[in-house]
Amino acid sequence: MYHNSFKRGGRRSSRTSSHSSHSSHGSHGSPHGGKSSSRQDSHFHGKPQSSSHGHGGHGRYAPRPHRGGAHFGRPQSRGKYIHPDTFINKTPVHVAMGEYKPKHLFADFGLNKTLEGNLTRIGFTTPTRIQDEAIHYILKQKDVIGLANTGSGKTAAFALPIIQKLHARKSGETALIMAPTRELAGQINDELTKFAHGLHVYSALCVGGMPIGKQMRELTRHPHVIIGTPGRLKDLVNRKALSLDSVSILVLDEFDRMLDMGFIKDIEFLIGKIPKNRQSLCFSATITPDIKKILEKILNEPVTVSVTSNVRSEHIAQDVIRAHSKEEKFAKLKEMLAHSAFEKVLIFGEMKRSVQKLADTLSKEGFKAEAIHGNKSQPQRDRALRAFRDGKVNILVATDVAARGLDIPNVSHVINFDQPNTREDYIHRIGRTGRAGKGGQAYTFIS
Repeated sequence: MYHNSFKRGGRRSSRTSSHSSHSSHGSHGSPHGGKSSSRQDSHFHGKPQSSSHGHGGHGRYAPRPHRGGAHFGRPQSRGKYIHPDTFINKTPVHVAMGEYKPKHLFADFGLNKTLEGNLTRIGFTTPTRIQDEAIHYILKQKDVIGLANTGSGKTAAFALPIIQKLHARKSGETALIMAPTRELAGQINDELTKFAHGLHVYSALCVGGMPIGKQMRELTRHPHVIIGTPGRLKDLVNRKALSLDSVSILVLDEFDRMLDMGFIKDIEFLIGKIPKNRQSLCFSATITPDIKKILEKILNEPVTVSVTSNVRSEHIAQDVIRAHSKEEKFAKLKEMLAHSAFEKVLIFGEMKRSVQKLADTLSKEGFKAEAIHGNKSQPQRDRALRAFRDGKVNILVATDVAARGLDIPNVSHVINFDQPNTREDYIHRIGRTGRAGKGGQAYTFIS
């Protein structure tokens, strides 16, 4: 166990008391702005508890117990049972990244010279594999299924052809890009803006958590590219602030994640408003039989480009932390975080309120921590992410909103304070560490 191998005396070793003396109150709601969930920190308690759903704990950190008392070893309230061995890998395999040798250079794609210059200026020298294999198909107006993990460079794979097509727009065509989270949509918008510098290709970002009036005003300027989350896009269509009649390119990014988050009805509604004579691109980390059936209705004779690696977690050291009470669980977490090896830590929790409470309690204990979850406004989420990226805080406590799509470099440790609901969720969570050929460590608390 970690507490046998780690000695006290790290950077914050004086802050390892068994209990927190503070608690805070979060607000109700569901992750990502969806419907409220009844899941309540399934694995915080060592045993089922029948107490009322208060905050409890006499000021100690004590999230509401799970209804029905689900804990490790029983089926969770949502998702599949995950065996404890899933969370253990004490002999990580080093994965030699090896430099990918592309078949094409960016110059081979026939891109606008200004666009090529922008790529050089921001440090894009040679295409990544997904860019190398997908861009020429997209430029040929083919529908494409791109199977690629986060961090593979897939944004440029669809953004560059979109800019190439729309920079000399004469017919009023537009592109619609859907993403599962505000953060991913924002990152896509930022990258597209950098690529399109000087080309007069403009975008509008339409996500929840931001003033809808401002977004409605931006849409009156008829942007070339509309980037957003399904819920906010549907809202704008219903308000008649957004028309999709001119969409000629549809991009579904992190499609499997959007389905996991329950966006299928919103996506179907939006696609129903788009002309059938369009180019459709779908990027996803996985493709299940169910996803394949849905894509058959959306795409027309698509080309599949797969660059996902079979080795998705074997290079990350993984272990479990056993805790038999909420007090022991929090004490062990503090002991871990006090060790100097925990340089940049991403902690995953299940519920928004408990995530905020944990971050607040850690801060009161003297740790530098921020929280990100669906109850926070977009500016608040942006500030928290920026502080974590820039090193102003070294601990980010998050719901699964941070498991995919976010560019968070150099995460030394991932801690699953609450267990994930599925094996796929687990893989995406721990995939925030051990990136770009670097080593990483993941821990999961169990009862």
